[in-house]
Amino acid sequence: MDREVALSDRLKGLTQMVSCGNRVCDVGCDHGFVSIYLVQKKISPRAVAMDLRKGPLSRAQEHIAEYGLEDYIETRLSDGLEAYRSGEADTLICAGMGGRLMMKILTDGREKCRDFREMILQPQSEILQFRQFLRREHYRIVDENMIEEEGKFYFLMKAVPTGENPRGETSQVETPQVKIPFREFSQVDFPKAESPQVDFPKEENPLGDMFGEKLLLGRHPVLFRYLERRKRAVEDICRKLRREGRPETDGRLMELEEELSEIEKGLAYYL
Repeated sequence: MDREVALSDRLKGLTQMVSCGNRVCDVGCDHGFVSIYLVQKKISPRAVAMDLRKGPLSRAQEHIAEYGLEDYIETRLSDGLEAYRSGEADTLICAGMGGRLMMKILTDGREKCRDFREMILQPQSEILQFRQFLRREHYRIVDENMIEEEGKFYFLMKAVPTGENPRGETSQVETPQVKIPFREFSQVDFPKAESPQVDFPKEENPLGDMFGEKLLLGRHPVLFRYLERRKRAVEDICRKLRREGRPETDGRLMELEEELSEIEKGLAYYL
């Protein structure tokens, strides 16, 4: 089929972070449109699209067939990375679910995750805890983006392994190349992506964990709108709690005042 698949801004933002030429594993693929877009645009030569639910996976299979991409995209019913075989892909995409669930998926599939060259991630909650989790698991965030869509804000991040495993040992193991039955595009269409050469500092950055270091340093306009909106919301809640004056809400008020202080530090980057 010649017509191009249409993606929302949030999903398109994920595809823009994928290194050209990388094979992709999409966990929680929903209706399969991200994998279709990546193959159709010749960003990825092939993809494995996986989902825990039979309904969305069935829709994904229908859409893949509709666009004539059955030779390039394989679908699998999978709880997280359970059905994934190490070495089948270079890029992991995991998006559209809560941060707690994503941390569980990455923890349960820890050994498989070490083989990915990069992970494109979009947690929908527990953002601060998720960034801290990545650092504990020896990943570094090398790119970030933020998108506002239909009144909601989405944090997108690209993480790469530091070369150490969670036990603190340096890993020198080469990623095995597993053959899967997909027809390949030509190497001319897909130059092999190189792993980013970066330093991996281990120090913590609380403000960066909360709002995204790269978003703050780049003065991302969507982050600015998020900080302003969140500041107004927190101020409103604080005023309400102060008016009520109930002792049992003192702890919550203190938490909100601390968050307000961090928001103001974030907004200071834009002055």
